[in-house]
Amino acid sequence: MQISRRDWIHLTTVGLCASQLPTARADDAKPTVRPNRIGVSTYSFWHFRGEPTPIESCLEQAAEMGFDGVEILHVHMEEAAKAANGQVDKPLLRRIKQRAFSLGLDLMGFSTHQGFVTPDENKRKANIEHTAKCLELAHELGIPTIRVNTGRWGTSKNFDELMANKGIEPRLPGYTDEQGFDWVIRSFEALVPRAEELGVVMGLENHWGLGREASGVIKVIDTVKSPWLQATLDTGNFLENMYEQMDVLAPRTVLVQAKTYFGGGEWYSLDVDYSRVAQILRKHHYRGYISLEMEGKESPATAVPKSLELLRKAFA
Repeated sequence: MQISRRDWIHLTTVGLCASQLPTARADDAKPTVRPNRIGVSTYSFWHFRGEPTPIESCLEQAAEMGFDGVEILHVHMEEAAKAANGQVDKPLLRRIKQRAFSLGLDLMGFSTHQGFVTPDENKRKANIEHTAKCLELAHELGIPTIRVNTGRWGTSKNFDELMANKGIEPRLPGYTDEQGFDWVIRSFEALVPRAEELGVVMGLENHWGLGREASGVIKVIDTVKSPWLQATLDTGNFLENMYEQMDVLAPRTVLVQAKTYFGGGEWYSLDVDYSRVAQILRKHHYRGYISLEMEGKESPATAVPKSLELLRKAFA
């Protein structure tokens, strides 16, 4: 087949252009890992002291300060609704959801309280029902995970005493930790079907009681064996060997709660190296949210933005 002079010139020109394109190198194809998104818990704006900050105000402040998302503390929402002479009903949930969307914020976490470490079956049943209700609230808000707890023995006089004892308290007389773990495990096994039905992951936090250490959290998760029960890693609740315990919990983590203590902590202060925390999480390929829990006595108006700057730098 003969090629015309015009076609020959065209093919030659295309070939010359292609030969001048930069050659792709192996490192050009290296994938870029995006930084973790940074959210803030409404707990950062209210520490159970005085009048609760309205949830809508927390959302507006979070957006103004530059956060990517907000984690709602269930107790905070309940107390803020009471203070406004209202209740947590579907109209309120829809207003919160709409306001967050209008501000460009994800609602990415729902922090709840429950306890299953009790020999009283009726109390355990009530806490199972409460947790199921929290799963439903999170589903209504479009939140993909809730923080859950094992609960504790309840032998401390109050939370201040528990903190003074570094989260350690004596068992109920006549009972063992193994019995406590059995109550916790059976309670979560009862909740897993509802979590799956609603599409909301329960994240078991290292939060005192039988979940004070990573080993206790992992024991429950490994026994229940469900993708709908994983871990919430709180950087401020490991009081011994914090980095080693974070390394154990990181592979099962669906949400990280990052404590800061500007102005001194409400109960204690920890010197957390967030660059080191970020390295641990990267090693385990954690891509999820970092949720700030500012637990210092400094005003949230100044302490929360400083905390965001610290976390942005560490997780960049």
